[in-house]
Amino acid sequence: MTPDVAYINDLSKKVIENDRTTLAKAITLIESTKKEHQKIAEGLLEKCLEYQKESVRVGITGVPGVGKSTFIENFGMLLVHRGKKVAVLTIDPSSNETKGSILGDKVRMETLSKEKNAFIRPSPTSGSLGGVARKTRETIILLEAAGYDVILIETVGVGQNETAVRDMTDFFLLLKLPGAGDELQGIKRGVMEMADAIAINKADGQNVQPAETAQLEFSRALHLLSAKENGWIPQVMTCSAMQNTGLKPIWSCIEKFMLHTKENGSFHRTRKQQNKKWLRHHLNHILLQDFYDNPTLSQALSSMEEKVMESEITPFVAAERLLRAYRKA
Repeated sequence: MTPDVAYINDLSKKVIENDRTTLAKAITLIESTKKEHQKIAEGLLEKCLEYQKESVRVGITGVPGVGKSTFIENFGMLLVHRGKKVAVLTIDPSSNETKGSILGDKVRMETLSKEKNAFIRPSPTSGSLGGVARKTRETIILLEAAGYDVILIETVGVGQNETAVRDMTDFFLLLKLPGAGDELQGIKRGVMEMADAIAINKADGQNVQPAETAQLEFSRALHLLSAKENGWIPQVMTCSAMQNTGLKPIWSCIEKFMLHTKENGSFHRTRKQQNKKWLRHHLNHILLQDFYDNPTLSQALSSMEEKVMESEITPFVAAERLLRAYRKA
């Protein structure tokens, strides 16, 4: 038995036993770009795949200031008090310049982070599109092997291209603000049509009436969108994460969604399609990495970049030539 195999076996055993220190270490290994770490991560994932528990994966998104962190903490506490093991993956945007990120969600969710049946992991996007970290899918496997019932994934923010979270979760919750002036924007597609439920947060005090108005507007807007393939009708609710009101109906909605999709078979069909997309996503990443790591193409790439910048050649022609060189390499 090689040291790597022994190490992988020890890691996987502790992850399955939900040793949280080891779990955090394992996720760090998975997120690492070092080749030696990637080899260990592959072996670890293969081991953990056998012990995956079917969790409820919930994507949560919303504009900055909508109260995602407060919502997730209090929602997580609700689930923990109901006997659930809750994992939270919070995604922090990385700087394009330094590649660094704040990773402050664990600090913001101080109460939840102290719960023995809760695990919070902030991760940087590291340039990944779609509002999620590049290794979020792999991290989900570890969390499910560790026995977490509910996995909450907080995304960076809202954008028309933020579909990656939809491709790795079962239920997609969109948080909105009352009276933010965007109620009429609800008829636009994109993130709206991906939502399985919309929650108007901060519906307390003077915001109660504006929240109810927003709820009505969004309910009307959802009727203009095409019906979902799984037959689910998206719900619009109001809540106040700060006041801990309206959170129970949101969990009830998620439970109804899970029951509905499992009964009509769409739950497992969706999971299978997500795995297929995951394969293609990973294949794209490997091919790109192999291209940029190829030393024989480095000079050709630099040469083509210079020509493109000087408008001596179009990016399309340059890309075709580089691709031909890659195939011959």
